[in-house]
Amino acid sequence: MKMKCCFAWLAVFLVAPFSGKGQEESVLKPYTGPSNKGVNCATLDGKMMAGYQGWFTTEGDGLGRGWGHWTKNRRKPFGPGNVTVDLWPDMSEYPEASRHQTEFKLADGSPAAVFSSVEKTVVMKHFQWMREYGVDGAFIQRFANGLNRPDSKLHKDIVLSHAREAANRNGRAYVVMYDLSGIAAGGTELVWEDWRELREKMDITGDPAYLHHNGKPLVSIWGVGFEDYKPRDYTVEECRQLVEKLKADGCSIMLGVPTGWRSLDRDSVDDPALHEVIKLADVVSPWTIGRYRDEKSLANHAKNRFVPDMKWCRQYDLDYLPVVFPGFSWFNLRGDELNAIPREGGQFLWSQVVAAKESGARMIYVAMFDEVDEGTAIFKCTNDVPVGDGVNFLTYEGKDPDHYLRVTGTGRLMLRGKVPASKKLPAKLVERGAPNQVPGE
Repeated sequence: MKMKCCFAWLAVFLVAPFSGKGQEESVLKPYTGPSNKGVNCATLDGKMMAGYQGWFTTEGDGLGRGWGHWTKNRRKPFGPGNVTVDLWPDMSEYPEASRHQTEFKLADGSPAAVFSSVEKTVVMKHFQWMREYGVDGAFIQRFANGLNRPDSKLHKDIVLSHAREAANRNGRAYVVMYDLSGIAAGGTELVWEDWRELREKMDITGDPAYLHHNGKPLVSIWGVGFEDYKPRDYTVEECRQLVEKLKADGCSIMLGVPTGWRSLDRDSVDDPALHEVIKLADVVSPWTIGRYRDEKSLANHAKNRFVPDMKWCRQYDLDYLPVVFPGFSWFNLRGDELNAIPREGGQFLWSQVVAAKESGARMIYVAMFDEVDEGTAIFKCTNDVPVGDGVNFLTYEGKDPDHYLRVTGTGRLMLRGKVPASKKLPAKLVERGAPNQVPGE
């Protein structure tokens, strides 16, 4: 009971002045603040959405979880030899109080700093960028494997509450995305219980910024039908039961599935029952990170996956949400090749958006907004990275920190038919603060 009270107090402390009503307020309350007009939250059609991890913590952020997702050991100092990220965030626009110093040094000898996702100023800044560059909104990642741990759940609740407020204030849309990775058999019941809590305590689906699709609030379940290097403990049947409960609760469903979902090969389980689960959904979103790495393999993927996948979806009246990514690298996380899938100055990301559009896509998921762990981030990252013996980080190859936000915003215009689907990345991209402009006009 003492620990429960402690977490309740900490939740209020971390989100203040979220409610302005004192310590008696919980994170899980309906949003009553301003909601500014922006994107149409009634449909996923025409949207360029991004995945939002929100999983970064730091020493000194008040949560007590250490350097979460910045380091291999979050309880040890964040410095050379204890790091998991390959990109470094550009910290120039964050408030001084949100810049947490590390033991890394920049070229001028000053300490390198990072942010914590549990601080509202940070999440607010991220959604401000979404608005300024034309990203329609975010799928807020909610990893199911931590829902039964109080400190982990509190972290998720805080980030979700911040994202909700930031989406409303910036006229963006947001969706809860449950990632099933790592849950035990029967763990999908935790997802159902958590969703009911979000609806009952936060009235999350009644929120003006919460995205709906097909006339119902959209909720995403990611990780259905994957055949990993080791078997997943939860089953396709469990996923079906969860989907049925969510549908009975009046929701539209987006399923994150493996690349080989349709043909039941590659990274997919070889189980026809997966198709029956998918047919219950409203939107299908195959995971494509690392499934191609250049123009040639992308063209093959579009021909062999995008086009026939969409044909299958049309047959069963499903919407198709392709996933695109700017590049990939997890040298510091896994020890693999640095810059394993090069960004090519934004050309690689642009080519995927064009391929998806030409294949018939009406909506696109960009992975990810803030994922510096695997080098897929599109938010502002710096070229002035930490230096020193044995220290290796990627840069944006001299491009401005906002370059990939501008590429993404231009891709949104192309998705909506306002910019030609040219093979080459346009020389003129959207400018900050003018996300609806047509470059060159």
